[in-house]
Amino acid sequence: MKKPILQKILMNESEISLTLKRLTHEIIEQTPDIDGLVLLGIQTRGVYLAQRIGGLIKTIIRKKIPLGILDITLYRDDVDSISRQPVVKETAIPFDITDRSIILVDDVLFTGRTVRAAIDEIMDFGRPRSIKLAVLIDRGGRELPIQPDMVGKSYPTSRMKEMISVQLKETDKTDRVVLYKYE
Repeated sequence: MKKPILQKILMNESEISLTLKRLTHEIIEQTPDIDGLVLLGIQTRGVYLAQRIGGLIKTIIRKKIPLGILDITLYRDDVDSISRQPVVKETAIPFDITDRSIILVDDVLFTGRTVRAAIDEIMDFGRPRSIKLAVLIDRGGRELPIQPDMVGKSYPTSRMKEMISVQLKETDKTDRVVLYKYE
């Protein structure tokens, strides 16, 4: 496999912070029934972004929004090809999602397969009123007809030659979004 080479930093810490504030305001504006709102973060970095958005919502409207965690590993359509023993993380939705407005949060949207798996998993927990998708980065390249409702930044990339990495303090000790190219 070719080695990735750092091309450029697409977002720094302050840009991520500003983007999350804007996304939070969009979520509030697009949710007429804020009492029915729940956030679901996709493991791993989507969870941290959802937690940050939840904290911002609490600051802005003085309301704590229920937050759940999704691990879509076993719902992936390629689960057999990624590993003989895939690493399954926690899914925790400690509240009823029936008739709730869900904001699904992830770090990067690319092919749409992760989101499709997340929707499949959500439906196993109940029937929400709506599901909207908020992503920090949309890199294009969709293989499925899935589009985000709220996007931090769009940055189309080459499928085989480029990769976007979201790095967050909670896991990577820094906040930044980086573009890598493969030689």
